[in-house]
Formats: sequence, C-alpha cells, structure tokens
Amino acid sequence: MPSRSVRARRGDSRLLNPATVLDTVAFTAKDCSTARLPANFLLRGHSSRDPSTQIARLADQFIAQNRARFGQLDLGVGVHYDGASVELVVQTGIKVGAVPLISPTTGRSDYGFVVRPRFEWTGVGEILGATGWRTVPVPLPLPLLPRSERKIPPWVLSSMIIARIQVLLRVLERRFEMKDEIRAAPRGRIDWPTYARREMSRSRFLNVPCRFPNLQDDRELKAAIRFTLEKQLGSLLTQRTAGLFIFKLIELCQVLLQSVRDVAPQEPAPATEYAWLRSRLTSDSFREGIQAIEWTAQDRGLAGLSDLEGLPWSMSMDEFFEGWAETVLAGVARKIGGVLRTGRQRQTVTPLNWDPPYLGSQKSLVPDLVLKREGQTIIVDAKYKEHWEEMQRSRWTNLDEDIRQRHREDLLQVLAYANLSTKARTVVCLVYPCREETWESLRTRNLIFNRASMAAGPRRIDLVLTALPISAKILGEAVELMAREFSRVNA
Repeated sequence: MPSRSVRARRGDSRLLNPATVLDTVAFTAKDCSTARLPANFLLRGHSSRDPSTQIARLADQFIAQNRARFGQLDLGVGVHYDGASVELVVQTGIKVGAVPLISPTTGRSDYGFVVRPRFEWTGVGEILGATGWRTVPVPLPLPLLPRSERKIPPWVLSSMIIARIQVLLRVLERRFEMKDEIRAAPRGRIDWPTYARREMSRSRFLNVPCRFPNLQDDRELKAAIRFTLEKQLGSLLTQRTAGLFIFKLIELCQVLLQSVRDVAPQEPAPATEYAWLRSRLTSDSFREGIQAIEWTAQDRGLAGLSDLEGLPWSMSMDEFFEGWAETVLAGVARKIGGVLRTGRQRQTVTPLNWDPPYLGSQKSLVPDLVLKREGQTIIVDAKYKEHWEEMQRSRWTNLDEDIRQRHREDLLQVLAYANLSTKARTVVCLVYPCREETWESLRTRNLIFNRASMAAGPRRIDLVLTALPISAKILGEAVELMAREFSRVNA
C-alpha cells in the first residue's frame, strides 16, 4: 500500500517535540508535536490472511468516523504504511484537551485522545492563576471519555467548575418565598389570632405577626452551590504542593463560599437538577452552572482522582498565551501610563469596509493588545509558536523555509496593524513563548529584544520582537524590562 501524507495543520509552525509513540489505553501527545500510533489496536477478533490490508481499511474508517472529533482539538491525522506495519500519524495543534474516539469495529467511544501542553502543567497553572483565570478549559458537547485521564491534574477541571459557579452566582435565580416575621409596621397578611393572644395580652402592641411574600435567592440552588464549592475546595486542598496558583484558586473558592454561607450544603437529587434545566427562563450561564454541579455530584469534575468516565474538554493555548501577554502589558501600562485595550474584549476591532460589502473576505482587524499613551501607540500581537526558540538555535539563513515563511506572515500582520495608529511614534511588537532557561540566558546577555525601525511618511514605526517564558515567577521582571524597552523606543 502506498504511503499517504498527513493532512497539513492550519497556520502553525514546525514541531517542537520529536515523534512519540502513544500508549494503547489513553492516547496522549503534547501540543505542536507529531505522534505515531501503531494502528493494529483497531483490529479485534480473528485477523485475515493479510492483516495489514484489513488494518489499513479500519484506519481509513477510523479517521472518517472521528474527523469532527479530531477537529475539536485541531488534530491532523493520516495513515502511513512502511511495507511492514500500518501507523496513524497524528499532528497536534495549539489546543490541549481530551476527546473520545469512535471504534470502527464497535461503533462506540472506546478510545480517548489527550493533548497536553508542551510546557508543564505547573507552569500553565501559574500563568492561569497570574492572569486571574481569564482562560479556563471548556467542556465539549461529546460523549464521555472511556475513563478519566490521570495525567491531567485534577485542578484543571476544578478551575472550569469554579469559573462556571462564579458566573452562576451572578445570575442566580431569585423567587418569592412566604416569610413569617414580627414587624412594627404591618405587611402582607396579619395573623390576628396570634397578635391578640400573644402580643396584645402582653401589651406589645407594636409586635405585629405578619406573613408576606419576600423576594429571595433560590435557597435550594444555593445549597447545591455550597455543596459543589466545598467538594471542590476539599479536592484543591489536597493539591497545594502543585504550586502557588492552587492557593489563588482556593482563595477564589473561599470567596464564593462566603456568598452562600447562609445555607447548609446539600447534594441535589437528579430530579431537582432536571427541573432546574427544564425551566424556560434558563440562560446558557445557568445551564452551564447546573452542569458543573452535576459533574461534582457524580465526581466527574474531579477527573484524575477516579476511574469514572472523564469529561471531554479543550483549551486554546493561543488564547492562554494571549491572556499571559495581556497580564504583562497591564503591568507595563500601570508603570509607564496609558490606556490598555484588548482584542479579547473586542476593544481593538477595526472594521474593513468593502465595496460592495458582500464581496469582502476578512471583515475586520483585531490586534491582541493596544496600549495608547501620549504621543505613542504600542500594538502587541502574541503568537503561540516556537519561532523564538528556533531563531535562538539557528541563524535565519539556516532555518527551515516553512518557519521563515510563517515568521514573515507574522511580521506582515503586525505591520498591517501599525496602520491603525495615527500617533507620531508607533511600536508594533511580536511576542513568542520560550522556555524559562532561554529567557534567563537572553536576559543575562541583554538579548531579550530584537529591534528594527522604518519610516512611514511623517511617522516612525518601531518593530520589536521578544519572548515571554511560561512562568509567573518572572512577571515583575518582565514588566520592568518591557516598560523600559517601550520607553526607550519612544525616545
């Protein structure tokens, strides 16, 4: 059988990690890498005289059946035959997460594929904590995985649940409940017999027993929320050795618990959860919050602690790194002054007006971050690619042409953003991730920033290339260095 090439992955760069062989229980790989999986796991029962042909046919069917699920994690999958064995070649993208995969022989979700970040989870957790949990994993509308993936730390899904509960508390349904109260001024229905027998007989004429409808929070739902938060808190307290970011998540959980301290914790019955979800007035945030309560009650939210089926989920490392760059630039804005606007909040959108409108392609330009200060505009675009590491290892002329072309595209994109500024001085900055040891080495040699400049009529445009390690420990120093650099190019 001739070899079949792997479908090209969209928009991303050359692989950081060497090809790895996945285990046959829970298939795992790192983002931006290639994984090779012997496809004989697809063959069940008695094989034919030519098993390679049968396995190749099952592999084609496996890819076709799971194409949409592979797309949830931006996976590119192809079949390779070397004359002796059939392999599935999986190219991971910039999303991490877990999806169930359908078996071509049973038609059930018998397999699971997990993509982990190429930077360790501890570093990722530090950044999520430092950014205020702006980015958290998102559950996918897919069947449950065959089992929980123990290589994913349990705080990952705990962070998802706590974020959903935080939103649920903001939109908590309120309803009228009948309340009995002794009041000086009558309200609602007065309990005259009790008033005459117990209050008037003791000359307490201003103690009027009343019964009236009172708008209150749904106490049953609040009890379920408290149950969920306490269970998640108990799980997080066992993970304190994972890093300081766990304490921030614990602190958030404790703050949320304060808002439901007036009710006792109560695990909701399945019928109660179903009744909440049936309400016609439920919003997406409400439904997602009820799901988080359900996952906790069934121990699904604590993936990695049990052998129960696991939740499918994903997280864009591109958005994750953009949130990290936003945190650093927010510190820069406080240090040098200015107003920071973010693409995440749609504050940097600039529409493109096509004529006629229906023939247009891209509708707008959306820089990741724009910092405006007196006389200067700073535009930052964060790219979760390995270009910086590659450029430190090799000279530009020795780099793979594919990497050079993608870097050129990054440069053209950020230079296009420079046209959005009318200030006399405009700085456009590309930020790539790097390892902490790389950043420390560059800092020691004063090589963290690469600079170029160009004239654009009366304006001057400064181009800055830099990198940020996935480590919250360097936040203060990164802010200081970037503030000094942007002030220097403004001089």
